[in-house]
Amino acid sequence: MNEKYASLLELLRSLGSVAVAFSAGVDSTLLLRAARDALGDRAAAVTLRSVFVPRREQEAAAEYCRALGARHVLLDAEVLAIPGVAENPPERCYLCKRALFTRIREAAAELGLAWVAEGSNADDLKDYRPGMRAIRELGIRSPLLEAGLSKAEIREISRDLGLPTWDKPAMACLATRFVTGQPIEAAGLARVEQAEAWLAARGYRQLRVRVHGDLARLELDDAGQARLREPSEAAAVNRALRDLGFRWVTADLGGYRTGSMNAPLPGQG
Repeated sequence: MNEKYASLLELLRSLGSVAVAFSAGVDSTLLLRAARDALGDRAAAVTLRSVFVPRREQEAAAEYCRALGARHVLLDAEVLAIPGVAENPPERCYLCKRALFTRIREAAAELGLAWVAEGSNADDLKDYRPGMRAIRELGIRSPLLEAGLSKAEIREISRDLGLPTWDKPAMACLATRFVTGQPIEAAGLARVEQAEAWLAARGYRQLRVRVHGDLARLELDDAGQARLREPSEAAAVNRALRDLGFRWVTADLGGYRTGSMNAPLPGQG
């Protein structure tokens, strides 16, 4: 791990200066720490505030930058105004990332920073990630991916460095909770954010509230699934999510998994 982190630092030093797209997740937190270790004040964090990002994550980003002493730029992003995004087509992530990283690249230029870097890792190549095409087209760097770091290695290095995110549950844009083709509205995003925040406050860790119209499909890790098998707990969860506006609440027997909305439907391959 020391060798891999050293390689990451060397790669970042070669950039000269960098703006890190910072979400306060596991990957971008390590990337920002490494950028600061490699470049000092020639590295800055840029965080986008939008309805696709839970408020608690935006607050965590600001808190970590203060603790690290990193320059932190906050940009407001009207993601649902990006042409095509609200309709939630298969290329939604591409359209969104293309617009957002164009904005970050402009901010980096204003700050006098040569490059923009983001936190994709080697495991992301195993999933359907249309947004990565936008990353390539815009010339955005992915140092963790370029250094060959997997998610498990990123967590291990983060733990060794004492980063608070080393065991943080994986996060993803709230838009990933909606079925492709189902329009995305601010009210629906807020409902998902509230549902996931309620579950997290109740002690559930790795979770997703996937939306299928008026139905909420809960993806939970093994511990969460076991807990939900208790009748009183199931009743409490059902009541809370129905109070938020869902008509039906169900648990996915397959449990939590990344990219489940990317899986093809029967007959689609």
